[in-house]
Amino acid sequence: MEKIIDEAIQGNTLSIEDSKQNTRKLYIESYGCQMNFSDSEIVAAILAKEGFNTTQNLEDADLVLVNTCSIREKAELTVRKRLEKFNAVKKSRPNLKVGVLGCMAERLKSKFLEEEKIVDLVVGPDAYKDLPNLIQEIDEGRNAVNVILSKDETYGDVAPVRLNSNGVTAFVSITRGCDNMCTFCVVPFTRGRERSRDAQSIIAEVNDLWSKGFKEVTLLGQNVDSYLWFGGGLKKDFDKASEMQKATSINFAKLLEMVAKAQPKMRIRFSTSNPQDMTLDVIETMAKYENICNYIHLPVQSGSNRILKEMNRLHTREEYFQLIKDIRSIIPDCAISQDMISGFPTETEEDHKDTLSLMEFVKYDFGFMFAYSERPGTLAARKLKDDVPDEIKKRRLTEIINLQRGHGLYRTQQHVGKVVEVLIEGTSKKSDQHWMGRNSQNTVVVFPKEYYKVGEFVNVKIEDCTSATLIGKAIAHSKNN
Repeated sequence: MEKIIDEAIQGNTLSIEDSKQNTRKLYIESYGCQMNFSDSEIVAAILAKEGFNTTQNLEDADLVLVNTCSIREKAELTVRKRLEKFNAVKKSRPNLKVGVLGCMAERLKSKFLEEEKIVDLVVGPDAYKDLPNLIQEIDEGRNAVNVILSKDETYGDVAPVRLNSNGVTAFVSITRGCDNMCTFCVVPFTRGRERSRDAQSIIAEVNDLWSKGFKEVTLLGQNVDSYLWFGGGLKKDFDKASEMQKATSINFAKLLEMVAKAQPKMRIRFSTSNPQDMTLDVIETMAKYENICNYIHLPVQSGSNRILKEMNRLHTREEYFQLIKDIRSIIPDCAISQDMISGFPTETEEDHKDTLSLMEFVKYDFGFMFAYSERPGTLAARKLKDDVPDEIKKRRLTEIINLQRGHGLYRTQQHVGKVVEVLIEGTSKKSDQHWMGRNSQNTVVVFPKEYYKVGEFVNVKIEDCTSATLIGKAIAHSKNN
């Protein structure tokens, strides 16, 4: 499962990236994982060449696109609610065109046109380069659909338009698709097989971001630890590669090192990792380079070996414990976050207690926790009865959330009295007199603005905390500026 972002972000580009020759307006919303937000930036770049600038104002738009998530039913219901809103706007503006992108488009395909009469355009995650042709189709009054999964599409040659950018942090996609067929997950069916992007194009994008003033990048993939570049092709084709290709191949640890060395003053993050694929050389590379952040998002989904097997997670509880021990040994102050599912089919109270005991062992810094949501087409939906009552799912989820809240406070309290380096990202949501940024461990830090500026690295002495936020006072600029 991917890390989930529930908020929608309306399309907005930095003005320097707008083309004055463009006369049409694109309004784009993204839901779900970070990969969807990254994909929306690719879509904006492709459509910029077709005469579209992005706008934050729905009323100004000629084209509305919704980049969708299918990982939970709630995400799909949110999209359908938004389409109702767009339908109301379209009644007064019949020339407005509405399109659906992403995983929900891939899952439902042309059926979307039947279910949502407002929709003119349906495009899957691997078909964005076909958008110019599809736009022409809808301009001529025909509905348009392209949801064909690709074996090699990575968009490595597309320079993304940075949407809703703070000018400080950015996503860089390094892989697409997933080969880990977790029984609960729809991603392999909506994003296809794993394929990696040319390492040199990744370095070029990172270098370009640095030249534009960005200070932090997050390397993105459904499973970054499966990154493998050997000249092209699906990961599964590596065994067929030549000896030269194998000898010069680049795995994730090597890519991480290349990015860290290319821009030694830029912070490097990555997401998401899969426990069964994370190797010690990745952790050792993190420890070697100061600019690689001490934070790993390491979804486990359940603490029960029996449930892990039902989920087709190819690791055990004990192997996960060992990985945690290795991380703590090599990077003692590394923050770790989780994804957790409550109420997976056949889950018993004993299985649930195993999850709670695993959480007690790790004491995660934060997490993303959900009640199980059956997704059509997955193996779990086909083979396992969704037999845990909703009230039990919710009760178990509440117990998981409450435990995580306590562990989050335990982790933030460990920073009180210490000095942490913070990259300022913007103004605090709660006070316009305070800055907000994050430390290496990805924890939010707030402190008085004084004379500091967005994009600066600042040393902050932590004076207080909540379960999710550190509160302090800046004492000096960091040497990393």
